[in-house]
Amino acid sequence: VQLQASGGGSVQTGGSLRLSCAASGRTFRESNVAWFRQAPGKGRDFVAAISRGGGRTSYSDSVKDRFTISRHNDLNTVYLQMSGLKPEDTAVYYCAARGRVILTAPLEEVEAGYNYWGQGTLVTVSS
Repeated sequence: VQLQASGGGSVQTGGSLRLSCAASGRTFRESNVAWFRQAPGKGRDFVAAISRGGGRTSYSDSVKDRFTISRHNDLNTVYLQMSGLKPEDTAVYYCAARGRVILTAPLEEVEAGYNYWGQGTLVTVSS
């Protein structure tokens, strides 16, 4: 699975952005997918994850009720709709996939739970 993240940009506090993670490879629809982010000078943190069929999602406490993860398997794409953006959301956002999981596989919230990574897209939120 190869992943390509896009949709980052600069917005003001309270604004919205939608990130996309486009995947190639026939096993994408058998993969759980997550978004992580890395703020300047910090480690990579979990943001959200979605199961292979889209029926289960998981969010970090810091983005719950503001961000929504979704997927369109026919388009091999996962989205992260971000609203109510805050300066502390400024980071490089990465999408990651754990390939060929069973339907009931847990949604991992750590980097080690994913074996495919995209290149990242920068989100900057100004006050």
